[in-house]
Amino acid sequence: MSRREEYETRTEKLLTPIAEANGVTIYDIEYVKEGSDYILRAYIDKPEGVNIQDCENVSRALSDELDREDFIADAYILEVSSPGLGRILKKDRHLVSALGQEVEIKLFKAVDQRKEFAGTLEAFDADNVTIVEEESSRTFSRKNIAVIRLAIDF
Repeated sequence: MSRREEYETRTEKLLTPIAEANGVTIYDIEYVKEGSDYILRAYIDKPEGVNIQDCENVSRALSDELDREDFIADAYILEVSSPGLGRILKKDRHLVSALGQEVEIKLFKAVDQRKEFAGTLEAFDADNVTIVEEESSRTFSRKNIAVIRLAIDF
């Protein structure tokens, strides 16, 4: 397990009871380096959407637990937020909840001279993701997908 994975896993264990106590669910946790800063991001959600108070309450409680456990060696910035409307679908549980919804897929390499596709998420498995684009289905290998996110319809 990489350092990043260890930090994310341990943070999720600390965050689970905090999220439950605050009536939110954990959408995702990521530990990333942006420029010279390390950032620990916790994305929380609830059916009616999270508000600033939810983020503040979870952030304060999580910060206290992280200070108590003190397992992250680097100086870092803690961010707690909603995954947003155009949320990234990284995990299988994200894809399950998005079945039947409009998604956007960006590929690492072009297929049919395109790197971006949009359609209704029809199915997925460990290796592939299938969307319905207009009237036809298209299947993409998951290893070729850079990002899948919910489409924002204005």
